[in-house]
Amino acid sequence: MTSTLRLEKVTLDNVEAACRLKVRPDQERLVAPVVRSLAEAYAQPEVAWPRLIFDGEQLVGFVMGFFLVRFDPDNPEDRLRSGIWRLNIAAGHQGRGYGRFAVESVCAEVRRRGQRRVTVTWVPGEDGPERFYLGLGFRPTGEMSGDQVVGELALTAGA
Repeated sequence: MTSTLRLEKVTLDNVEAACRLKVRPDQERLVAPVVRSLAEAYAQPEVAWPRLIFDGEQLVGFVMGFFLVRFDPDNPEDRLRSGIWRLNIAAGHQGRGYGRFAVESVCAEVRRRGQRRVTVTWVPGEDGPERFYLGLGFRPTGEMSGDQVVGELALTAGA
């Protein structure tokens, strides 16, 4: 990983490259493709925060945050949550710290917006991303969102 990591908005100039970004074939059942994420972001622009991950000029991944969403909108007791909606690191670029960078970037944006917890969901199983998220400090809440485990990370004031 280099020091030239950055997030960029999806634009007319990079949307085609974004839509071509693919995870490993064995991960395709674990995360929706970028094109679906972009459609969801378009349909819900008030909560979605889609960003491309670049290392220098190389597109290496995609992350989409979400802000102030109730997992159960019919339940007024359900609290508002912010966190990581999608994370796709390109097949040839995994294991280089790009996922960590993306998660830390979403955490920084959540904090900037005044929230103190970050939520993420993942497909359970040996080949899923659970170890990755647990390694970053996320802890299962005991909840499920559909067939996915709900995890949370408490943000510290300076982290």
